[in-house]
Amino acid sequence: MITLLLFGSFFLFLALGIPVAFALGLSAVTVLITTDGLQVLDVVPSVMFPSMSSGTLLAIPFFVLAGIVMQYTGISQRLVDLAFLVFGRFSHGLAAVTIISAFFFSAISGSGPATVAAIGAILIPALIRNGYQKKHAVSLVAASGSMGIVVPPSIAFIIFAVVASEFGSISITRLFIAGIVPGVIMAVAFFIAALFVPRVRELAGLPVKSGQGTKRNTGLLATGTAPGATNGAEAVVSSTSTAGSSTGSSSTAAGNGATKTRLLKAGTAGTSSSTNGPATSAGAGATTGDGTGIKSGTGAHAEGSFGEFLAALVKAIPGLLIPVIILGGIYGGIFTPTEAGAVASVFALLVGLFVYRELKLPDLPKVFLESGVSTAVIMFIVGVASLFSYVITVEGIADTVSAAVLGVTDNKFLILAVITIILLIVGAFVDAISAFYLFIPILVPILLEVGVDMTTIGVFMTVNLAIGLFTPPVGLNLYVGAGIGKVRLEEVVRGVMPFLICAIIALLLITYIPAISNWLPDLLGVG
Repeated sequence: MITLLLFGSFFLFLALGIPVAFALGLSAVTVLITTDGLQVLDVVPSVMFPSMSSGTLLAIPFFVLAGIVMQYTGISQRLVDLAFLVFGRFSHGLAAVTIISAFFFSAISGSGPATVAAIGAILIPALIRNGYQKKHAVSLVAASGSMGIVVPPSIAFIIFAVVASEFGSISITRLFIAGIVPGVIMAVAFFIAALFVPRVRELAGLPVKSGQGTKRNTGLLATGTAPGATNGAEAVVSSTSTAGSSTGSSSTAAGNGATKTRLLKAGTAGTSSSTNGPATSAGAGATTGDGTGIKSGTGAHAEGSFGEFLAALVKAIPGLLIPVIILGGIYGGIFTPTEAGAVASVFALLVGLFVYRELKLPDLPKVFLESGVSTAVIMFIVGVASLFSYVITVEGIADTVSAAVLGVTDNKFLILAVITIILLIVGAFVDAISAFYLFIPILVPILLEVGVDMTTIGVFMTVNLAIGLFTPPVGLNLYVGAGIGKVRLEEVVRGVMPFLICAIIALLLITYIPAISNWLPDLLGVG
């Protein structure tokens, strides 16, 4: 009866349109009042505050800050530039560029929606100009962004390690390392899905029209500019906070302190409009600017040359170093995951201020405020979700459900299948942080009882909930991508199915082959 009241009231509040965080808190309070009366409400702050003040969770604001700073420094553009020079000339090359860029930015942001916001403003218009339908372009970016909570550093892994610690020993370091191979598998799955996506123009590696009559743009990722524009464009992405993640919305206003994501130059004034190499055209709506992309034209490296590749690599090195510093420092015992977040934040600030020089001192208050708001949202979810988890534990709901499930079957593979279906459904409605607090107390004891190790549990639950980020009707990545691509959510839902199917196949491999999660941390001796 208590179980029905707790989960019934939770889903009733969701159906009434109440945000997930408040639905969690209200349903937990409803059960507490029903069972013990109003006098029990004094337990609410005593449960919420300790959960939010955990020293381990201190890593979250640092990683949030690092991700937001990197959005302001244009690191996502430089990663796209490098990936395009390597893969852009091949058939389906732009799809590979999207996935690889998402993978590396995921290793910076630790957030799915933040990854979509960072690369989407660059690549969604480019994919559309390159022959992909809008729904498929948005779907590819939204799906690729889901790797943000799987590829380390992952805020979801931090939360899992904290919540699951009462059931068994698991270190954040091991989870970080364990997420690398599953992240690669997800990337391969998304690329396979992209191979089956139809395009308006099959020769997507060739130059396409910019939308201005028959004029063609030169360069690598060139935007369709307004008449009179001469040498490039820059899209401006302003970050906004969402439930648990930093996302972005596209804007065309320059000079207002928002993130400047610069596109590769379309060529300088007087440059011939013909082109001899692969080129794509990002969507219209960007304003003209001076950019910092690799120039084509007199005095520039030949397109696709080693010199051009080397120039792009040098520009991308600071961004590529961040995951190396984080994982290398943690694995080398130089600092803890929490300290790694602080190091990443300081490094990101130094890169933005003194290397790329796109982050200005007047921007810092806005950056810190945005990071603070995003962190506050996450920590509020942690607080109310921990109250919900507390009710599950003290009312014996976890034990009741565990006994009921194991009373029906103790077959590990069948139980994994049932739990996978449950998490896929839940992930379509609830964010990963809330879902962990809801289901870890219930599911982890069951999985441990049937012989599933803690590392596999953490990774397979996280991948499940990552898929939820681009699963309708509430997949947050879909909303972010649809906003950037200016396309209706209903269209995106139809376009996301190939990526969803391939992601589920990858999930089944990760779920039923524990070596995928355990091989790399075991090889490196990470306990």
